[in-house]
Amino acid sequence: MRILRIISDVDPRAGGPVEGLRLSSMALAEMGHETEVVCLDDPQAAYVSSFPFPVHACGPVARKYGYTPALSRWILANGHRFDAAAVHGLWNHASIGGWQGLRRAKLPYVVFTHGMMDPWFKQTAPLKHWAKQAFWLAWQGKVLRDAQAVLFTSEEERRQARGIFWGYDYAERVVAYGSSGPSADAQGEIAAFHARLPEVSGKRFLLFLSRIHSKKGCDLLLEAFASVAGKYPDVDLVIAGPDQVGLKALLMERAEKAGLTARIHWPGMLSGPAKWGAFRAAEAFVLPSHQENFGIVVAEAMACGTPVLITDKVNIWRQVEASGGGLVRPDTLTGITDLLMAWFDLAGERRDEMRYAARLGFERHFRADVAARDLADALQLAAGKKAA
Repeated sequence: MRILRIISDVDPRAGGPVEGLRLSSMALAEMGHETEVVCLDDPQAAYVSSFPFPVHACGPVARKYGYTPALSRWILANGHRFDAAAVHGLWNHASIGGWQGLRRAKLPYVVFTHGMMDPWFKQTAPLKHWAKQAFWLAWQGKVLRDAQAVLFTSEEERRQARGIFWGYDYAERVVAYGSSGPSADAQGEIAAFHARLPEVSGKRFLLFLSRIHSKKGCDLLLEAFASVAGKYPDVDLVIAGPDQVGLKALLMERAEKAGLTARIHWPGMLSGPAKWGAFRAAEAFVLPSHQENFGIVVAEAMACGTPVLITDKVNIWRQVEASGGGLVRPDTLTGITDLLMAWFDLAGERRDEMRYAARLGFERHFRADVAARDLADALQLAAGKKAA
């Protein structure tokens, strides 16, 4: 098949959706499928030219919505070259303009919601939710209505999305989602991480690696760590990731007031060998999110045999808990504090068992090639509609 992927941007700092697109496209290529991407990026952006698949950038656009008529025009002019398409994400012009172009080009498609129909958003921003409901009736709901399938990456995500918006029905499908693993050069990856953050070389530390955002529970993690740090003085905390909303300065101020400046480290965004080295060197990976559609970083940590400490708002928590490769608690200060304490109180042999279980859990649930096969099946069904 020739597959078109439609997404707002391919900037790696955007997090899980673009990384999932990249990894699944690589696995699809090994299966003999070809992928091209159309997005709203500035064509001059360095990450556009370095992306491993052809990218047709229709920007630059003004964020956040990102309107440009160039997107639908490009799809209309080029849609005949593809067998099926996948639209990634909601509430932006990649979704709406993509739908407009796909409909005119008569190219069948599927939609990944990427957690953007989670009830957490309705609970935390009810007024914004009603604005989205109006937008759903006018535009967004039609995108899902006309899709051959709306793809959810866990049963938890599918269940939670039901009834969040009303006005249009759509066909649901749960597909696997996952990550690639690290390279075979464990020592080289760990060395790359220590070159980036030499302060933790030879030390015990917990790792948070994601966007620094209130949705990710970074404030809860810092407060929970501060409450137990005195009892475990030999453990540090690494908070790695891009700061897109200006939260880092506030968190660093809190760390200073708690007297933990020397024990909390901020290396910024980690990628490539340094990222995998961080997972490998960490004692455990922590993701205290209030809302997480999948959590590709959870799969990456498990691929390294690193136990994961997560909340029950990470939609793959049931698979993690069943695998034995991590611990799960509620997304509250009490819950995160208990999560850290439960890890620290584990006997050494139990931690070793959890590391082994984490790797097995990755192999069973979160491999990128399994996810690619599920996506290929969904796209082939969609392509069959075009042939018919």
